[in-house]
Amino acid sequence: MKELKNLFSQQGKLSKILTDYRTREGQTEMALDINLAIQEKTSLIIEAGTGIGKTFAYLAPVLMNGKKTIISTGTKTLQDQLYNRDLPLLASVLGRPISTSLLKGRSNYLCLHRLDDAHSSDKTIVNDLRIINEWKSQTDTGDLSELIGISENSGVWPLVTCTNDNCPDPSYDKCYFFKARKLAQNSDLSVINHHLLFADMAMKEEGFFDFLPDAEVIIIDEAHQIADIATQFFGVTISSYEIERIMKELLLKVTALNETPTIKAINNLSKILKKLISSLPRKKGRYVFDEIDPKANNLIRDFYSAIEAVTEAMSSILGKDESLELMLEILKKIRNRMSYIIDSFDDEGLRWIEVTSRSIRLNITPLDIGNRLQHQLNSTHQTWIFTSATISVDDDFSYFQNRLGIRTAKISQYRSPFALDTNALVYVPSNLPETNDIQFTESMLAESSKLINSVKGGILFLFTSNKSLEIAKKWFHQNKNKLNSRSLLIQGESSRDHLLKRFREEENGVLLGTRTFWEGVDVRGQALNMVVIDKLPFKSPADPLVMARLEYLNKLGENGFTEHQLPEAVLSLKQGIGRLLRDENDFGLIIICDNRINKKSYGSVFKKSLEPLEFTDNRASVIEFLKYHNNKKQSVAQKECKK
Repeated sequence: MKELKNLFSQQGKLSKILTDYRTREGQTEMALDINLAIQEKTSLIIEAGTGIGKTFAYLAPVLMNGKKTIISTGTKTLQDQLYNRDLPLLASVLGRPISTSLLKGRSNYLCLHRLDDAHSSDKTIVNDLRIINEWKSQTDTGDLSELIGISENSGVWPLVTCTNDNCPDPSYDKCYFFKARKLAQNSDLSVINHHLLFADMAMKEEGFFDFLPDAEVIIIDEAHQIADIATQFFGVTISSYEIERIMKELLLKVTALNETPTIKAINNLSKILKKLISSLPRKKGRYVFDEIDPKANNLIRDFYSAIEAVTEAMSSILGKDESLELMLEILKKIRNRMSYIIDSFDDEGLRWIEVTSRSIRLNITPLDIGNRLQHQLNSTHQTWIFTSATISVDDDFSYFQNRLGIRTAKISQYRSPFALDTNALVYVPSNLPETNDIQFTESMLAESSKLINSVKGGILFLFTSNKSLEIAKKWFHQNKNKLNSRSLLIQGESSRDHLLKRFREEENGVLLGTRTFWEGVDVRGQALNMVVIDKLPFKSPADPLVMARLEYLNKLGENGFTEHQLPEAVLSLKQGIGRLLRDENDFGLIIICDNRINKKSYGSVFKKSLEPLEFTDNRASVIEFLKYHNNKKQSVAQKECKK
């Protein structure tokens, strides 16, 4: 305990290596609470406001206690940052060298088997394959995040990676994923991501082997994400793209062997799949099984029968080609998943279809994961630490606890050390139309753009839908004068990382984004001085998953809106607003263009959850706020220059 306090003190070891280090009371208390939880083997939920320094707060007690640990992060980017920067730095400061490992999902590693078989007539893909072949002789890990020079949207990736369902040889001794997994099993601390964590949990449920090491301590960073991820992995999904890909590979094999019965079975499966796709709505979206054309439901069962027919046909030709056995195992897994989707009882989850531009996905999704997660947590003697900047709703943690079944964990909360009440201001324009008005998006853009000239740094627009993003894109192209010579950066026109890099470097750009930009965006200083949010981020009740969950809660005698929709929206809004102040010297303006926060009774829940932020509907007050902070920043800069 004393060592922890000394570490985070103003004269401690961290102060000697970190520029402008300052002791933060919340960081020290968080580290002490986690240390106690590790020693007592209890679970802990922590909300740590922006600026607390939660990464070092959980790393320090983990390293000092020396327990075998898994740290799960929200994104692969955070994984890399934690493993390559924060972890080695703190281990060096503490003088406690430990064995560490970085483990991602199988598809994040180069598959040498598939690379050897990869070919294409596309010139771009051919060039990308050349780059990958050169890189494979230089890499030790095969981690594709190390590879530079290939677009994340390149068509080469499916050719050189594999998944659990199409792995050519899971025991291959040169397999990069196998090596990473083996290293994780033998290391003291493993850094993974949430998708991998819940994939492991789902496999345990089904009685399969563990691919994650046993650990005494599990840290869940960005814990607000895990409910949706857990729901995904405790459900079952089959995509038409997945079926088409394996059928294509299989057809080549059996054609070469002249196996007519199997060829006929494959062709019949492809024919039924085409019929199924054509029977579904052409509009992209999510559709419940019960709401689609009865013909489509019949075709889903025909589709299952066709998969079973291919499986039976393949069983009779084993031994003629070694790869056929593996492909048969993959097909059996698909058949079993398909069987579960169509034959499960209604209380096991919602059966629905997602129609995209490239494929269809058949799904069954559980409506309540709390009991399943609670079983996972209670069946171990591990210390579980859940932490995020956004867990509570109006200082109430019950939504997070109930959704995940974490009812016995202790709770700690640490406020942001930043001066939110003076360095940030929330502006809610009172003159905008209702959010369902056809002219709403254009109106909110016109209103918020009036303040562009008053802001000297970058501006981030966060939209709640792709449709609104497209309207904004068109509007700014037609009203380029509103940008005041600023560059316009739009989600989808380049990779997320590239857009953020440009946004940081330019320091006065205008960035338009939707859901993926609501969190995980860390832009400090002048590069971000204004965040504009078009609407309160309620999930659409027309979404069949949302609708089903609301109905499920209503059957339990609960209010679906107050128990699910509202808390979800509050947490999302907290994430979006959290993009603005990332440093104690940051300041800026938040514009929420949704008057429901002032007019509706539930608006008070949003406001209380955002305390101590100040709200105003007076544009003159906004201009005065910006003028004050711009002058203050200029004055500080001049003093620094004189020094």
